[in-house]
Amino acid sequence: MNQEMMEALQALAIERGISVDALFAALADALESAYKRMPDAKEYAWVTIDPDTLEFLVFAQDLDEDGEPVGEEYDVTPDNFGRIAAQTARQVMTQRIREAERELKYEEYAGREGDIVTGMIQQTDARYTLLDLGRVEALLPQAEQVPYERPDNTARIKAYIVEVRKTAKGPQIVVSRTHPGLVKRLFELEVPEIADGVVEIKACAREPGHRTKIAVWSNDTNVDPVGACVGARGARVRQVVNELRGEKIDIVPFIEDLEEFVTRALSPAKVTQVRPDELTGDCDVIVPDYQLSLAIGKEGQNARLASRLTGWGINIKSETQLAEEQAYGDVEWADGEWIVDADSGEQLWQPADGSQAMSIAQWEAASDAEADDAVAVDSDGNAEAEVLSEDANAGDAVADPSEDAVVGESADSDDEGADDAGEEE
Repeated sequence: MNQEMMEALQALAIERGISVDALFAALADALESAYKRMPDAKEYAWVTIDPDTLEFLVFAQDLDEDGEPVGEEYDVTPDNFGRIAAQTARQVMTQRIREAERELKYEEYAGREGDIVTGMIQQTDARYTLLDLGRVEALLPQAEQVPYERPDNTARIKAYIVEVRKTAKGPQIVVSRTHPGLVKRLFELEVPEIADGVVEIKACAREPGHRTKIAVWSNDTNVDPVGACVGARGARVRQVVNELRGEKIDIVPFIEDLEEFVTRALSPAKVTQVRPDELTGDCDVIVPDYQLSLAIGKEGQNARLASRLTGWGINIKSETQLAEEQAYGDVEWADGEWIVDADSGEQLWQPADGSQAMSIAQWEAASDAEADDAVAVDSDGNAEAEVLSEDANAGDAVADPSEDAVVGESADSDDEGADDAGEEE
């Protein structure tokens, strides 16, 4: 009978995928629970099982006033304990076996965050997709799924393990199809140089379902990192693209020089100049006019991915825009701001120097006066500006016809005086 029981335990251990020792521990717990349900059972008791003869005995100890065991151990095994235990311990034994299975599954996947697994789609709804990994199921939430990617049921896909949670129902494995780590793991599977550490993926920027950019570096000067990832006639990168359902992948070399790295990251666009700003962490990128749309990409995708890949903010400008900004920057502008008078509701120009605010008519008159300020060039090539004096008696501006003139208005002149001055000019 004992031999038959041992064979049964060994077969159960193989079927459940747990060790025989774990089964012995579960059986001992079950027998202990069965004993404590019996009348006149000792409070502090435990069960021992002989692994050779499968003979089980119940031992106990007395407790003192503080609840601590005292005295020697003694045998309290009931006479009919085997038959009673067989009936009572079945449910406890089943529960212990399930707990052992769950713990074993959790330990198998607990240290595999960041790894890649292959599973078969088992169930799909609006919230999540279940992947059958064999012994366990993986959860693929809707947020971790590539938009518009709808594989058929029973299709096999690869996913990236994001988190392994320990729950009462067993381990819950959360996987992702959008994580950038999925691209890195797929290249490790397809490129032996990456798996061996000869080639490294320094940076990865991804927009799932659309485009991915990776920067690769070689630790061996004789190995081309880009060529190793692409493979003969693009065979290696094609396998990754097929697994990602046609997602485009740009592979660029990682270069420590920032300007050159940004230039490569914006490929296939051609870059004329890169101007980094160490204080802001941004850089201005100048491209030819016909390359502007290509550098920016569809809805800014190329520039956005290049910025994530390099870690710098990228501002793309065409050569024409740069020239216009430089010309615009040479123009002198008056310092001040437009404000609204709280009493009258009239819009006024408030100079930055704190002088009296001007109405729109006064501001226009002053602007026209500045625009009419002329420069006379003498025979020696020297520029001179003459300002007409105001006639104190008549209030009219008198100017020498041979000289250009500008009329000055005081800040406190009324609107009518400003209009008259503009007409005289």
